[in-house]
Amino acid sequence: MDFLKKHYEKVLLGLVLLGLVAAVTFMLFKIGGDKQKLEDLRNTYIRKPTKPLTNLDLTMPEHALKRVATLAVIDSTTTNRLFNPMAWVKTTDGRLIPSQQAGPTALVATNIIPLYLRITFESVSTAADGSPKYLMGIEKQAAKRVSDQTKKTPYVKLNEKLDTFKLVGVNGPPENPTNLVMEATETGERVNVSKEQPYKRIDGYQADLKYPPQPTRNLDRQRVGATMNLNGENYNIVAINQNEVILMAPNGRKWTIKAMSRTE
Repeated sequence: MDFLKKHYEKVLLGLVLLGLVAAVTFMLFKIGGDKQKLEDLRNTYIRKPTKPLTNLDLTMPEHALKRVATLAVIDSTTTNRLFNPMAWVKTTDGRLIPSQQAGPTALVATNIIPLYLRITFESVSTAADGSPKYLMGIEKQAAKRVSDQTKKTPYVKLNEKLDTFKLVGVNGPPENPTNLVMEATETGERVNVSKEQPYKRIDGYQADLKYPPQPTRNLDRQRVGATMNLNGENYNIVAINQNEVILMAPNGRKWTIKAMSRTE
């Protein structure tokens, strides 16, 4: 006991030193073990055994190479308008459509019908002075006024004027002629008119039109001089012939609408 009392500090210091040596020794083993674990873990990911390659499926890249070898035609003007943007307009019912599908360019002439001047010989009667007078029929389908388009049946005597024609001759017995000779007052053209063979000529045309932006709109039987409103703009029909309809805007620009068909 006296020895411990005299040398306890040395004994305590020795124990501390032994503890430090043990701790250092333990750390050396601990660090070595951790290094080995890390190395094993690294080898697990880096040196992982791989399976041998199987035959590759090259179908997709082969198809891609074939597509590359084919010349691609890209339309950047009429479809997506990448380099040629197109204008859009709003219809009267609020829909948005390309500008080329509205206005006079969208108008379609579905049918063009001729309008005739017809002169018929109906009958013969006797005037108050005993001279024969001839009942004629005149139908002017191209007249501007509706009342003038209906058939009229006036009487005419020899050398009398009948509208734009003049009766200049009667062939056969006056009371029962075979035909009458009519002369156009403007051109001097002479034509024969009988009960069996009336006179007929084309004096104009009327058109049945269709406007696809407004499919329910009725544009049938349009004539020269008619005004129509297409998507907020007014256009006048200035001419119709057997093949086309010509429209004109207030600024004087004209559009030609080709006919799809024509009937008598």
